Amino acid sequence: MLDILSYTFIGIGIVFWFWGTFPLLGKRSVLFKLHSLSVADTLGSMSITVGLLIKIPNEWPLLVLAIISLAIWNTVLGYVLAYCSTTGRSNE
Repeated sequence: MLDILSYTFIGIGIVFWFWGTFPLLGKRSVLFKLHSLSVADTLGSMSITVGLLIKIPNEWPLLVLAIISLAIWNTVLGYVLAYCSTTGRSNE
């Protein structure tokens, strides 16, 4: 039962990764594309890490640290890229 739950979380994470990539092909603004990609990437990576946490419970300190790092650094990186994108346009 735990294997099925683990593989389900890993599968959901992979679906989020691909789902976040599709808006890159559209004609929306760069900030919309960046937002959708960073949210989907964060959720997908965290879901995969939770699946690994269920599958390998002995490594819980490292995997919990990975989840916290993903939540913080993916968000911060998205804000930094958005800031650089908007300030680069205003200087032109």
